[in-house]
Amino acid sequence: MKLIKAEIIAIGDELLYGQIVDTNSHWISQELDLVGVKVVRKTTVGDNREDILAAFSEAERRADLILITGGLGPTQDDLTKALLAEYFGCGIVEVPEAVEAVTAFFKQRGREITPLNILQGHLPSCCTYVPNEVGTAPGMWFENNGVYWMSMPGVPHEMKKLMEDFVLPKLPSLFDLPVIYHKVIKTVGIGESWLADLIRAWENALPEHIRLAYLPSLGQVRLRLTAFGTDRKKLEQEVDAQIDLILPSIAEYVYGYDSESLESAIGNLLKNSGKTLALAESCTGGYISHLITSIAGSSAYFNGSVIPYHNQFKENILGVKGETLRTQGAVSEETVHEMAAGVRKLFGADFGLSSSGIAGPDGGSEEKPVGTVWIACSGEGFSEAKKLQLSRDRMLNIQVTGVAVLNLLRNCLIRNNK
Repeated sequence: MKLIKAEIIAIGDELLYGQIVDTNSHWISQELDLVGVKVVRKTTVGDNREDILAAFSEAERRADLILITGGLGPTQDDLTKALLAEYFGCGIVEVPEAVEAVTAFFKQRGREITPLNILQGHLPSCCTYVPNEVGTAPGMWFENNGVYWMSMPGVPHEMKKLMEDFVLPKLPSLFDLPVIYHKVIKTVGIGESWLADLIRAWENALPEHIRLAYLPSLGQVRLRLTAFGTDRKKLEQEVDAQIDLILPSIAEYVYGYDSESLESAIGNLLKNSGKTLALAESCTGGYISHLITSIAGSSAYFNGSVIPYHNQFKENILGVKGETLRTQGAVSEETVHEMAAGVRKLFGADFGLSSSGIAGPDGGSEEKPVGTVWIACSGEGFSEAKKLQLSRDRMLNIQVTGVAVLNLLRNCLIRNNK
């Protein structure tokens, strides 16, 4: 079965300037993936004639389906329609149905239509007019040399409506579409290279129609298995069988699958065990509390948090010993142990978590350079601490520490529930 390739071309200077984020290409890619069409390239091009025509030519050499967004407005910097007509060698003509539709659009809203708006109903004579029920710029469908083209407005809700009502339903009649099935294994607490070494033999033995991709992020690595075929149920079974083969080797690092987040996985562990949590955050400044409370229903297991940024509050609120702060410092194993125990007692929680560090970019010393962070988890009869040595990037350090703290809690929950 032939792999159907698509290319997305997003047009507009505002995208290149960073004034608007191109969410359209992301959404289109997801929808095409679901129906078995592989996006091979996404191109962003400004409002420049030569660049747009070059993008058209390059895309036609690579793709079976080309989806274009943007550049369909009524002003002079909107070039897409005219350049598509030029590219395909046809003129622009009035399309009565399109003129009627744009006129009705303005009339229904009690707005006066201008001559520029009327011109939105003038389209390349070589395209198929596709009505835009939620906007003024029509969609334009072209077929040329076995390649299919669709030009759509850049306004997201207008683009989505045209994709859902016209493009996606049309694809099965044009292509013999394969089934593409993805399954993502989410891991934490192990680096990409170590994980790759651990699963190398399994990866090398994967069937040819199942591929593995490593998707690292802050403190985590996602393993995406992608299977190609014609029978979705069979592909799901084959991928599940492969996961069963490798899971015993990596189970300690796996916290979930697909869209599950680390904080939601921990929420489930807390709910299932009937345990509660409290946080004492110094260098993370409430970031971990934000992650925990971003999950609906977290009030069932999250008792509260304290941000004792200055030492006097570590001592007065959490009960950290003055001697500990004077002799060991705020960024120390001893301090985070006492912070975790103190916040656990303060909120009457089963588990107390703490963080204290030098987030940066200033404030470090030779003994404790920027990026030095201590974290701890306290529970009934135990307290576990860990030292992190991170970067000079403040926000990065906060985010990585958040993942490390949550993973420390995850490990403590698993060990204490056995």
